Amino acid sequence: MKALVTGAYGFIGRHVARRLAETGYRVAGVGHGVWALGEWRRWGLEAWHGVDVTLDTLATYGGEPDVIIHCAGSGSVAYSMSHPRQDFERSVLTTLAVLEYQRLYVPAARLVVPSSAGVYGLAETLPIRVDAPRNPVSPYGTNKVIVEDMARSYARHFSLNVAAVRLFSIYGIGLRKQLLWDASLKFSRGEIDFAGTGEETRDWLHVEDAARLIGAAAQAAGRHCPVFNGGTGVATSNRTVLEILARALRPGLLPRFSGQARPGDPQHYQADIASTRDLAWSPSRDLPTEVAAYAEWYARGAE
Repeated sequence: MKALVTGAYGFIGRHVARRLAETGYRVAGVGHGVWALGEWRRWGLEAWHGVDVTLDTLATYGGEPDVIIHCAGSGSVAYSMSHPRQDFERSVLTTLAVLEYQRLYVPAARLVVPSSAGVYGLAETLPIRVDAPRNPVSPYGTNKVIVEDMARSYARHFSLNVAAVRLFSIYGIGLRKQLLWDASLKFSRGEIDFAGTGEETRDWLHVEDAARLIGAAAQAAGRHCPVFNGGTGVATSNRTVLEILARALRPGLLPRFSGQARPGDPQHYQADIASTRDLAWSPSRDLPTEVAAYAEWYARGAE
C-alpha cells in the first residue's frame, strides 16, 4: 500500500507520515521545506519532493497512492488576519489541487483533509458536535469551511472517497509555534504577560493521537465525506496549561493576563468525540505529563 502526504515537512504532516509507515505504507511526501535525506527518512518517508502543492506537481511526483493525507496549508489564525490572501491560497487552492489530482489520476484513493475546530467559531453549546453550526470568526476558519465544502462536493459529484477531521488544539514536542512555544520563550526570559483572561478553554490533542486519528479516518473515507472531531472531549483553561508549563520551566513564575481577547480567538472549545470513537480510536496522552515533557524538550534546547 502506498500513501502520499502533502505538507509532510510540517509538524502534523511528519507525524502522519511516520504513523503511516509504521502501519505498513510506503510513504511519499510533497510540499515546502528543506531537510536532509536522513531526516525525512527518519520520519518514515521513502521519497520527498520539495515543491509547491499544485496539480502539475502532484501529477509529476504523487504516483498512484492508495491513501492521500493533505496536511499542506495554513495553520495560523493570526496569519490569516494579517495575510488573508496568502492564507486562502495555502488552504483553499492547495486543497483544490489535491481534489483535482484525486479526480483525474487516482479516483480510487482515500483522501483525508485535516480541517479545524476554527470552523465552529463562537460555539453556542459545549461540547461541540460535528453537526453544530459552522460560524467562523477568522479568515482561517472561513477558509477551512470552504475546504470542507469543496471536499464534500468532489466526493459527492465525482464519487470520491474523502473524509475530513476537524483538529482542535494540536500540541507536542517539536512544535515551534502557537501557545506552548510562545509561552516557553516568554517564561525563559522571565516574562509573564499574556493576552486574554486565562479562562479561555481549549481541547488539547497530542500530535501522535492526531496522527492515529487521521489514519483511522482514511479507512472511513467515502462518498458522503464523513467529518470527525479531532479532540479529547476535555476542555482545559489556558491558565491551567500555562501554569503547568511555568512550573516546569521557571518555578515561581505565574502567568498574568491582560483581560483583552485577541481578534479571531473564540472563548471556548471542547469537542464532542462520540462519533470519532466509532473509528475504534481514543486519545491516549495525558495533558499535564505531555506539557511537562514539552517544557523539558524546550529546556534542552528544543533539539
